[in-house]
Amino acid sequence: MLQIALSLPGLVFLSYYWFFPESIRWLLARGRKEEAVEILRKVAKENKVTIPEEMYEGLCSEESSKAGTNILQVFRYPRLGLRAVNIFFSWFVNSGVYYGLSLNTSNLGGNDYLNFAISGAVEIPAYAFLLFSLNRLGRKAVLCGCMLAGGFAMSACAFIPDDSTWLLITLSMIGKCCITASYGVIYILTAENFPTVVRNSGVGTSSMFARVGGILSYYVLDLKDIWKPLPLLIFGGLSGIAGFLALLIPETLNRRLPETLEDGEAFGTSAYDKRRTSLNEFDGSGEPNSQNQNIEFENNHVKNHKLPNS
Repeated sequence: MLQIALSLPGLVFLSYYWFFPESIRWLLARGRKEEAVEILRKVAKENKVTIPEEMYEGLCSEESSKAGTNILQVFRYPRLGLRAVNIFFSWFVNSGVYYGLSLNTSNLGGNDYLNFAISGAVEIPAYAFLLFSLNRLGRKAVLCGCMLAGGFAMSACAFIPDDSTWLLITLSMIGKCCITASYGVIYILTAENFPTVVRNSGVGTSSMFARVGGILSYYVLDLKDIWKPLPLLIFGGLSGIAGFLALLIPETLNRRLPETLEDGEAFGTSAYDKRRTSLNEFDGSGEPNSQNQNIEFENNHVKNHKLPNS
């Protein structure tokens, strides 16, 4: 009955299919311009905004994406493929460490119920920290900093004397707080790094690797029979490695996000910045080009307005 009570409310989310419009960027990237225009007209009507017809005509479609794009195609691009592997590994580590620390509370010593309560309570400051830091420090800095700090705290547990139970618990909970924060960041950084045409499948594949990490974390905890601090040492080492590798993931704060696989390959390089800057320049006639019209339209009329129910 408990499982039913927990699962049934999730059925409500199925109704979102009929209330939430599809992503306009995704539709354009798939060459479905007519559907994108229809949604934009609804947005304009809902917000009582008059949009010139030439603005609709200026919407660009990526013809090369009409055939469909899947996540495997990112590996046709070396830089994008390596970035995807890096992101998958980060999800694997974040999930494995997060659930590993949650399950390890009974192995720390002291009162099991109190340890579990503290393990849940430390997530509150972790998410509060994200609210104030993500748009100030950037996604990458927060992700790397939290994973490195958490990795250091968990690795330090290996050097705690057996009679210092509360010090062990404290360092473990610091690690849990840090990995909770990094787990919250990785969702955003992943979605913003994958190009529009593979964004959904990219996040879904990343989540699949996270499930593998969560499954394996249970078996890592069995290594406590060999040496009690060994699971925490493994979690700390993996967090540190993933934290350093995350430095290679491009920052996405205040950056125009990639839409095509070609954009994803160039994202984070000076070539991408120059390419996107050129889209904002005026052509020889003194009028903005069509892609610039698209950018201005989305920024001024769509992004900051509410979307209507379909």
